[in-house]
Amino acid sequence: MNIVDSFDLIVIGGGHSGVEAASAGARMGVKTLLISHKKDTIGQMSCNPAIGGIGKSHLAKEVDALGGLMAKATDLSAIHYRVLNATKGQAVRATRAQTDRQLYREAIQGLLKAEKNLTILEDSVEDIVVENEIIKAVKTSNTGEVKAKKVVLTTGTFLGGIMHTGLEQKPGGRIGDPPSNILAQKLRAMPFRVGRLKTGTPPRLDGETIDWSKLSEQPGDTPTPLMSYTGNIEDHQKQIDCHITRTNTETHKIIRDSLDKSPLYSGVIEGVGPRYCPSIEDKVVRYAERNSHQIFVEPEGLNTKEIYPNGISTSLPPEAQLKMIRSITGFEETKITKQGYAIEYDFFDPRDLRHSLETKHIQGLYFAGQINGTTGYEEAAAQGLMAGINATLRIQNKKEWTPGRHEAYVGVLIDDLVTLGTKEPYRMFTSRAEYRLILREDNADMRLTKKGRELGLVDDKLWYKHLDKERQSKDELNALKTRKIKPESKEAKTLELATGEIVGATKTHHELLKRPAIKYHNLPDRNETITKNIIDEIEAEIKYAGYVERQKTEITRLQKNENTKIPKTLDYENVIGLSNEVRQKLASAKPESLARASRLPGITPAAISLLMVHIKKERKRAG
Repeated sequence: MNIVDSFDLIVIGGGHSGVEAASAGARMGVKTLLISHKKDTIGQMSCNPAIGGIGKSHLAKEVDALGGLMAKATDLSAIHYRVLNATKGQAVRATRAQTDRQLYREAIQGLLKAEKNLTILEDSVEDIVVENEIIKAVKTSNTGEVKAKKVVLTTGTFLGGIMHTGLEQKPGGRIGDPPSNILAQKLRAMPFRVGRLKTGTPPRLDGETIDWSKLSEQPGDTPTPLMSYTGNIEDHQKQIDCHITRTNTETHKIIRDSLDKSPLYSGVIEGVGPRYCPSIEDKVVRYAERNSHQIFVEPEGLNTKEIYPNGISTSLPPEAQLKMIRSITGFEETKITKQGYAIEYDFFDPRDLRHSLETKHIQGLYFAGQINGTTGYEEAAAQGLMAGINATLRIQNKKEWTPGRHEAYVGVLIDDLVTLGTKEPYRMFTSRAEYRLILREDNADMRLTKKGRELGLVDDKLWYKHLDKERQSKDELNALKTRKIKPESKEAKTLELATGEIVGATKTHHELLKRPAIKYHNLPDRNETITKNIIDEIEAEIKYAGYVERQKTEITRLQKNENTKIPKTLDYENVIGLSNEVRQKLASAKPESLARASRLPGITPAAISLLMVHIKKERKRAG
């Protein structure tokens, strides 16, 4: 295959971050090259083949609302859907889908193949060419030097990757793939702050050797939800059940007795692991008072017998892994098809990035995904999309764009990373978003699709579907204000029996929906043609109206600080009243606005006020 020697945008890495970055560039009309070690592993799910979950589904749906690939591929490959927190408020609800690993990869590759401006190269990047602190090209093992206007680096766990099973170590980015050590050394020589993180995976099990009768069934939701706004239930794969089992005291004893052979507890691994997805060794040590931990037994696909035991990531030696597995109910005779392992890799401090995800030290070079200290497919995809968008906008000589914390979970993710950095693998939760009543998964398209259309990311299918949903939602909201229920009527009595709510006086359907106990499906003469997604959005808008208005007021106040830019040349030593500690923190972080300065640890409201006064005085002095 002949590769031209110059592209507008080069994306390095074919994981979840890389495919979204490359797809964004191609959709926005720039000549894009995606470089991956292996073409057939593009879109590979290295760990659990699942998309979504608490906080994560919000990211997946925001990527989808901007025309991205993740949710589309999920709906083409999912074999088990569940809505988590279904009985709680809409702000914390989350859709999760277990996918078929092979079908997901094939779906991603199929979607990429349809991109007209995208070329895919199977090669290994060994170096980046930088002149006068500006990216110029990349050097590959086989193709040689390829020039680029912008480069997005999405190397996942490949930079300096070392895989650990027991006390055995071997270089690797994941099973079957070598690490990117030469590139890691090149980046380490640059003025980036670098650290080590670790993640892990459980052993894979032979499903034919599991005693399923001893496990608890976990059926999926019916009707099945959709992850993508353009998805169709008709496209869903066959749906199957997952199962649940648990560890026990014998399991925990086996783990404790093997800790001297664990790389986590023998000092072999230096990298920090994810707090919210710890290994089973960590769980047993940290929560010594607990004698049992839940395991979700999840199939890896429809045409494979391989099973993913979610909840027991481990790097114990093979013999200890097998002994541990066979101590668990239902797994007494189970065979291991792939050993669990931990992987340690380089990450670069995201505080060395701008909010566009461009590095501060090398112009035109963007970092996205695990290289920034995050964990999770969804976090990676969101960063890749934003890096691809912003790199392309700069190629087109347009202003960069990153959503604010009040606009998207993607904005929360990037602002947290760039402003605060991370000392452990960062993952998204709804609790990280202060405006989560506004940032729900049901309204991601209403928040972002118009912007995606303006950027050239959103195709006609998504755009017209968005406009139709917008129209239906508006029409139904207006209709709810006109439909009424009178007290003592047949409709009122039916509603009272179903919900326990007394109508009391003539009320519109809109007024009744403000009551927590009354749901849309309780209303008489309701519109049976609108989708569940529209219903969810309508209910949320009505029930949370008061809270939403208060959040909008807070956002307006925040925007005043967001719009107050801090001059790049500002010398914090000249700001009267600031402590030396605050001066040092501000000088190190170089926040772009007062709002971003206020989110730095240790920066008080008093310090922000002093900074604001100083900036105003300097502006008056400058005329």
